Amino acid sequence: MALASRLLSRSTRQLCAGQVVLRPEHAVPVRSFAKEAAAPTTLKGDQVLKDIFYEVKNKLETAIGVLRKEKITIDPEDPAAVSEYAKVMKSVRQKANLLSESEIIKFNIEVETHEIADARTYLLKLKEMRVKRGLIDSQGIEDLQMAALDKVEKELKKPLLRNDKKGIALLTAEFDKINQKLGIRKEELPKYEEQLELKIAKAQLEELKKDALEAMETQKKREEFKDEEMPTVKSLDIRNFI
Repeated sequence: MALASRLLSRSTRQLCAGQVVLRPEHAVPVRSFAKEAAAPTTLKGDQVLKDIFYEVKNKLETAIGVLRKEKITIDPEDPAAVSEYAKVMKSVRQKANLLSESEIIKFNIEVETHEIADARTYLLKLKEMRVKRGLIDSQGIEDLQMAALDKVEKELKKPLLRNDKKGIALLTAEFDKINQKLGIRKEELPKYEEQLELKIAKAQLEELKKDALEAMETQKKREEFKDEEMPTVKSLDIRNFI
């Protein structure tokens, strides 16, 4: 049961709650609790909270419905298992009307960087976000981008601000050179998005495997399970725990 709870938390619950609550139309007004305030009535904010609750509830039930039908193999080292997990999560998002992983990343980037004024801090923030999500910069793109920024700032003789159109144009041109060198093309963005989804699926399966091992170790310490042989993680069928 603990394992199922962790699966739902990582795969659906956090996504459902976050994507609903963060929507602008669900901003809740502050109430007045002054003594002179009138007797409590049903305010717009109350209705917004109810709407959020029911939307999260419906999305979670939809997600659980998908997970009850689909087989998930917790084996992050098996490309087929990673691919199948990514497909299941995609099905969850589509049926529960959730954002894709790349859309979530884009949204988070906009939220966490909108107040950053300079290009260097912006790039460092992107690196920080990548590391937190467990993604690997296998091509060393970040180092190449920072080198390009150093070159542009040296030419400008000042730090590059994000509202500096001329400077950003120079940096964009340098980034285009990097993309060309690495063979990255805009028309292949769907393919890169699919690769990103697989990397994230692998990272999530690694977390699930870790959680499953911890749960089994805890259970093994209980007196009634001491003589029982624990199953392998990849033999577990999540559907039996939901």
